[in-house]
Amino acid sequence: MRRLLVGTVAALALLAASCSTLDSAGDAATETTAASAPAEEETTTTAPSPEGTSTEPETAAVDDAPDTTVVEAGSAALTGELTFEVLETVPHDIDAFTQGLELTPDGSLLEGTGLTGASDRRLVDPATGAVTRIVEIDAPLFGEGITVVDDRVVQLSWQSGVAIEARLDDLSETRRFSYDGEGWGLCWDGARFVMSDGSDELTFRDREFTETGRVSVTLDGEPIDRINELECVAGRVWANVWQSDVILGIDPTDGDVEATLDAASLKPDEVDGLDDVLNGIAHRASDDTYWLTGKRWPVMHRVRILPGGDGADQ
Repeated sequence: MRRLLVGTVAALALLAASCSTLDSAGDAATETTAASAPAEEETTTTAPSPEGTSTEPETAAVDDAPDTTVVEAGSAALTGELTFEVLETVPHDIDAFTQGLELTPDGSLLEGTGLTGASDRRLVDPATGAVTRIVEIDAPLFGEGITVVDDRVVQLSWQSGVAIEARLDDLSETRRFSYDGEGWGLCWDGARFVMSDGSDELTFRDREFTETGRVSVTLDGEPIDRINELECVAGRVWANVWQSDVILGIDPTDGDVEATLDAASLKPDEVDGLDDVLNGIAHRASDDTYWLTGKRWPVMHRVRILPGGDGADQ
């Protein structure tokens, strides 16, 4: 394992050095932000699909929604350098600055987007990529990671120290939590929130968002910072790394990176913006596959994660 990951450690170390002058949240140094967040005034609107056609919220149901009953996730047990196969590719809203992605119990994709004045939370039909419901977030909040907890949604903000709880069915706000520091990625592991803040640490929080612990993420003994979007799957935390094409498989008990997945080949050729990077991991439990996308990408891919070669542990 140590031999397999040396190259990734070096690559991420170089990445951290080259990006040291970038703003955190990985989310555009040119965007304006604010240190405090006034009350959010939300409006529910109907958003166009990637093809430009409108879909009314009342027709948001996915006819062929997959069975999302939780099953044992074999992918979460894989270690070493992993690979993947692409199973399908569907359109993705090219204006969506994706900050978080998760599959809901009814088979829709929940997506949180960022940028000041352009942040929202939305439901997406994974069969077509069409946006079926959207709730905008007023400035100065800069939307970040998002996750599902029972019949609720919790969405972070970048530098405002505010997490928004909303109803899953219509995405309307129900209450807010506060926290110190920045908010980047968020997932729910069935018992607690796991949250990233752009550093090398994962923070654990209870249902009321009270911090209960922290762990440093390390790969081959070296701390890995810029941990971004998170997905909790069967005791593992999958994580995007800001400005990197590598997805990490993290053991949250000790922060050790057990697996790496190089997803560079998924990035569309026409995407060339500095901030338009891989970001967004959603696990489909019914068949242990994953939806992956990026900020302002025109597509999202459903992939199956597979063991790598050359002695990768399984």
